[in-house]
Parts: sequence; structure tokens; C-alpha cells
Amino acid sequence: MSLVSYEPWSLLDKFQRQLNNLAYSDELFTHYDSDSLNMLTSGWRPAVDIREEKNRFLIVADVPGINPKDIEITMENGVLTVKGERHLDAEDSNENYKRVERMNGTFYRRFSLPDTADGERIEATGSNGVLEITIPKHEKVLPRRIEVKS
Repeated sequence: MSLVSYEPWSLLDKFQRQLNNLAYSDELFTHYDSDSLNMLTSGWRPAVDIREEKNRFLIVADVPGINPKDIEITMENGVLTVKGERHLDAEDSNENYKRVERMNGTFYRRFSLPDTADGERIEATGSNGVLEITIPKHEKVLPRRIEVKS
């Protein structure tokens, strides 16, 4: 008689993974972008935190095992795109694994930026498997009173 492990939550975990892989766009503050439905090119999606501060937006992404030089970040028409790929070692093969949870392959994330973001001064750094993208805000223009002449 062989023992079989029973994991009652495995079906819910699978359902949650499928929901997480849906092709919804990664938007900061704008409405839904239907263009992103056509961008189902990701093998996996790194976890991302987005924080708004007084003078900037900060995007922090977990990208373990990826050289920062292999990450491509572009900005076009108010959309920030982050692409990269995680490779498995050639000597690793799935035949001896009992469980594989670490994702590999390409990833592709898009973020629609608000009008207050300054796309010309975006900077990115990567260290210890964490990618930080700093998006400065435009300097606020102070309102001025316009005198009505008679």
C-alpha cells in the first residue's frame, strides 16, 4: 500500500494562480487599458509594490535570479514597460524534482503613469534581486491670480 499525500487547499491554490495570471493591465491611476489584453506574453509576473511619495512614485519589483542588465525598461506615451527573462540552469532538469514552484521564462509588466509623472527623469536600480524604479513627479506650478482689467 502506498501513501498519497492529500493537499485539500491545492485546488484553491491552483485557482488563485490562474486568477493572478489573467491579463489585466498594471495601472497606477488610470482607467482599464484594453490594449493589455493582447499582451499575454508573460511566462510569470514578478511581485510589484507601488508607492506614491510627496515628490515621486516608487515601483519595487522582486526579480530574484535576474541580472539587472538583462531587464529592459522603456517609457512611451505615458506607459512604463518592464521586460526581462529568468533562465533555469542548463544542468537542471525536471525529471528529479518532486515539486517546482519557482517560475522562469519571460516577464512583461506595463504601468500607465499619471500626468504628474515626469517620464524624462525615470531612474532604475537593481540589487539583491530587487528592482527599484523611481519616477519623479513634475514640479507643481503655483496658481497665480490674474487681474481683470476694466
